[in-house]
Amino acid sequence: MEKVTIEILEKYLADRYNGWATDQRMLLKLVEEIGEVAEIVNMKAGIKSTEKSTDQLNRELGIELADMIHYIVAIAAINGIDLNTIILEKDKVASVKYNHTINLEEFILKEKNKKK
Repeated sequence: MEKVTIEILEKYLADRYNGWATDQRMLLKLVEEIGEVAEIVNMKAGIKSTEKSTDQLNRELGIELADMIHYIVAIAAINGIDLNTIILEKDKVASVKYNHTINLEEFILKEKNKKK
């Protein structure tokens, strides 16, 4: 199975939604998916009753989280936003602010070096 990167997903979604998707439409879809995640989390916590097993709930949670990522990246894609760069830049600032020992970019490099 192939690995999904933010860059590839942005290109794919920019192509898929080219010319007809709007921020508002994508945001409404995102909010819908957030509600579905909330429902599953409530089931897992026992706040909402269900007959589903933990494995079933985890599978459904994964699907709904994937849907959330889809619409978040779609909003970025239709606006020409490079999420990869912004995520790395924002993490560098947060790492300094919260005194982290390593930032995301350093972590990525460290993981790449482990695989060599």
